[in-house]
Amino acid sequence: MIHAKQIKAIAFDLDGTLIDSVPDLAAATNAMLAELNLPNCSESQVRSWVGNGAEKLAERALSFVHDRAIDAAELADAMPLFMRHYQANLQQHSKLYDGVKPVLQQLHAAGYRLAVVTNKPYRFTLPLLEAFGIAEFFSLVLGGDSLAKMKPDPMPLTHLLTQWQLTPEQLLMVGDSKNDILAAKAAGIASIGLTYGYNYGEDIGLSGPSAVCEQFSEITALINSSAESTEQ
Repeated sequence: MIHAKQIKAIAFDLDGTLIDSVPDLAAATNAMLAELNLPNCSESQVRSWVGNGAEKLAERALSFVHDRAIDAAELADAMPLFMRHYQANLQQHSKLYDGVKPVLQQLHAAGYRLAVVTNKPYRFTLPLLEAFGIAEFFSLVLGGDSLAKMKPDPMPLTHLLTQWQLTPEQLLMVGDSKNDILAAKAAGIASIGLTYGYNYGEDIGLSGPSAVCEQFSEITALINSSAESTEQ
């Protein structure tokens, strides 16, 4: 249940929620593998590996092509390659999901404070938001390396509550992954799960968000209808 009349701020995930970034993540992953003289992987495979940060994505790709668990030294050798290639492929093929910019404009104009809470490294997050012309809507941006822990740990959301002096009832999390929903539950805040993003092939509804939307454009209508229902 979302009590929209109490909501003052909304936190959004990035990959799979605002931006379909898999095409560029896949390009960077395969460039890393090629430099290591390893076979490549498909875009659909990368799509199923996204969600726990860049290091976990690289680890999953390397484990897949080696067909075994990789050790810390192998991952440490590969990570600089991945980071360099992704820096060069941030917005070559990625795109905003339908409805993202107008909805963010509406919410910002309505007075909601907006934040990005992502597991993507911060160094890639802000350039992406700027490249797609949506950075101006966000008062705070947290990357996966901005704090000591990242989603599904609640730390980024509890940090947001503290920074903005909000009660849990005043913050809403919007994301496409169980990591977003689990973090929201642990922080005691409401959440909206989006069905179109990256959730390891699982139905986002199984994670138990407060509400489910199939399109980003449904978010404003859901918030407005929730607010109206509490007034009646």
